[in-house]
Amino acid sequence: MRRRPWTVALAAAAVTAALTAPPAHAAPPTPPAPPPASVTERPAGFDPLVPASDPVELREAYRPLSVTYAYEGRRHTLDDYLARTGTQGFVVLDGKDIVFERYVTTNRDTLFQSWSMAKSFTSAAVGIALGEGFIDSIDDPATRYVPELKGSGYDGVSLRDLLRMSSGIAWNETSDVPFVHVAASLGYPLPELARRQKRGWEPGTRFEYTSMNSFVLSWVVAEATGVPYHAYVQKKIWAPAGMASKAYLGSDSNGNSMGYCCYYATDRDFARFGLLYLNGGKANGRQVVPASWVALSTRPSAPFNQGYGFQWWLGEDGGFSANGLGGQHIWVSPRYGVVIVKSTLATVLGAEETDAAFEAVAAEVARTRG
Repeated sequence: MRRRPWTVALAAAAVTAALTAPPAHAAPPTPPAPPPASVTERPAGFDPLVPASDPVELREAYRPLSVTYAYEGRRHTLDDYLARTGTQGFVVLDGKDIVFERYVTTNRDTLFQSWSMAKSFTSAAVGIALGEGFIDSIDDPATRYVPELKGSGYDGVSLRDLLRMSSGIAWNETSDVPFVHVAASLGYPLPELARRQKRGWEPGTRFEYTSMNSFVLSWVVAEATGVPYHAYVQKKIWAPAGMASKAYLGSDSNGNSMGYCCYYATDRDFARFGLLYLNGGKANGRQVVPASWVALSTRPSAPFNQGYGFQWWLGEDGGFSANGLGGQHIWVSPRYGVVIVKSTLATVLGAEETDAAFEAVAAEVARTRG
């Protein structure tokens, strides 16, 4: 699968607003820790998601996996890959069976930061709102649902072009995201930041990865449905998809979920989201995400980018993944019937081997299937 750029790079001096992006080889800083699960009130900057009353059961069915793969003429093992990439959480599903699970300095209850894997959740929310009729068409302009964007660079931009990262906004992901993310984390309203964006090129003519597009999509969901984004995610994704643990969504502390970032959840629940898409949008016998949306959002969205769907990264074998800063992945392989989740503070070495490593894991899972 094609890799995404480093999209949410925060500067070391972010708190002091010295918003210079780090070089591409630098590790991102430690993300803020979410509140402990025992917290019951709404903490500033976080909105809780509560587990489903009937979570999707994942059966512990561990089995030995002898995984080796070739990369640039050298043989590697799974253990080697996990060590060199600084992996802290790793879960492999064969359907509902957990066949491999490993944690380093963490455990199965750890809430991992999603970074931009959140974008794929936002895509699901858009698809559900479309299926429910709150959104009439993804070819509608965003301003139909968020008139506050009239006069901004987003004026007239279609939801389709937001979904496929072709909004025409004058944006540099490396330098603009630190400013937006830090401002939002300090309580500056994200809608105001969106209204400040300017048009730089003709929408729908090229791919330009832009995290602000994903926030605008989450804003559209909130306005179209009449409920906050996090509340819609709770009601339409987190509970019906059978998530088993409490999680948190990052917000700007003004009631606006980030949408582009910052789900704090367990790796098993991230795996349940991947399983939801592996199963065509179904969980526990319920159609959570329309099957048509799952298919549409996980295939090439434009001739100018065959490697990106609607907020999902695509592979050449029909697989797809939700990717986040520094090496976070929800990797789905319909070919093998496998879901892989990888969480880490930062993958600096070995990131380019991820496709080869994951393909080898999935092939071994299929080979050892009884």
